[in-house]
Amino acid sequence: MKRVKINKIIKFSNVDGPGNRMSIFFQGCNYNCLYCHNPETINICNNCALCVEGCPVGALKLVDSKVLWDEKVCIECDHCIELCDRNSTPKTRDVSIEELVEEIKKVSKFIRGITVSGGEATLYYEFITKLFVEVKKLGLTTFVDTNGGVDLSKERYRKFLEVTDKFMLDVKVWDGNTHKYLVENENKNVIKNLKFLGESGKLYEVRTVIVPKILDNMETVDKVSEIIGDINSKNKVENIMYKIIKYRKIGVRKEILKKELLNIETPTDEDLKEILEVLEKNRVEKFIII
Repeated sequence: MKRVKINKIIKFSNVDGPGNRMSIFFQGCNYNCLYCHNPETINICNNCALCVEGCPVGALKLVDSKVLWDEKVCIECDHCIELCDRNSTPKTRDVSIEELVEEIKKVSKFIRGITVSGGEATLYYEFITKLFVEVKKLGLTTFVDTNGGVDLSKERYRKFLEVTDKFMLDVKVWDGNTHKYLVENENKNVIKNLKFLGESGKLYEVRTVIVPKILDNMETVDKVSEIIGDINSKNKVENIMYKIIKYRKIGVRKEILKKELLNIETPTDEDLKEILEVLEKNRVEKFIII
């Protein structure tokens, strides 16, 4: 895999791991989350050209049956994303490891590390492994943001884990059937990765989005925080952070908001009081609610 599709690069971010970091978002995901806040990253563009005529500034063109995006002309109105009917975007870049390293070098003195996200970054683990080898040479830390959908304990991921300093893992819901409804995929690997990465000292942060009414949030927080608490009590490395995220409508697909998530509102601080009690019960000392 010499080149991959990148959705975007944020040169300076302080919400994707510790310190100031460059965040690289890969295009393509193995999940289809009901409340996904960036659904345009799920699929790869199939060059249907539905978006081309709708671009108000002519930043999109169909050349040799392929949609081409002119980044310099684009005004970032995102009308092309609104027109797309398959959770994708024409606004991606095909990049090589060498090209990414050059971009990283430009800001390397001002950042603490690199975080890869998506979409789902682990789908490109071979590419990222080679990228992280080069990133390490620059003295930067390497983080991976993942939905945990692939079994990272398998031998094929060994080198990938070696060059990755820490992982940030989403645990969306504990119940397997609900998870399959929520993301169209099972969560066996997610739970396995929670334990495997935690016990390996590779887990920096676990995140759970609190969605009222449709998810058993208390069960998920209780089960996940119990595992985090047990690992933290045994592990001599830095405690795992548990990030509790309030569901918000921003970015969620309009058709989903009108159906499955109709009348679902952002939980209040009062709604989360019971969750705080669960975190305390399960000895999770390092947590944040946003």
